[in-house]
Amino acid sequence: MASTHKFCTFLLHGAVFAAPVPKVQEVIQHQEITQVSLAPEVVRGLINLRGQIVSAVDLRRRLGLEDRAARQLAMNVVVRTNDGAVSLLVDEMGDVIEVEETTLESPPETLRGFAGEVVSGVYKLSGRVLLALDVDKSSICPISTSRKAVANLVLEEWTACARGPLRKLEWRGRAKKSFAPR
Repeated sequence: MASTHKFCTFLLHGAVFAAPVPKVQEVIQHQEITQVSLAPEVVRGLINLRGQIVSAVDLRRRLGLEDRAARQLAMNVVVRTNDGAVSLLVDEMGDVIEVEETTLESPPETLRGFAGEVVSGVYKLSGRVLLALDVDKSSICPISTSRKAVANLVLEEWTACARGPLRKLEWRGRAKKSFAPR
């Protein structure tokens, strides 16, 4: 009997993606997101998951896809990475499916950039292709998701507001924006 893998599937812009079931902490409906202005564009902000602060990464933006319509609320797939919990914002939830390991194929060479980094394999389903994500890749979330790193990011934003007017804010060596505090 062939070995099988279970995946939690979800849709992004019509494509089927999946995360390994053992890495999925939970799937929840849209949550209120607290924006963090110094975070990269793909990080929509932070959510409070029963007292745990979790970074919310918009997979549409991370994959270079167009933003979802304003009226379409994202679903949250909270995954456990090597660096902590991350909420992946997706369009729609699919099912938990079981696929045989023998149907695994290498990702196509046409996948470039972020998609090429995190898609660990492709499974052919009836009429569709499933793109399996490796959620442990550090590029899945462009910031550290450890509590200390999130706290430092929020503290950095707060102290930047307390500095003088029109200072350049820097995050990971890149100037993000200038502003004058109130």
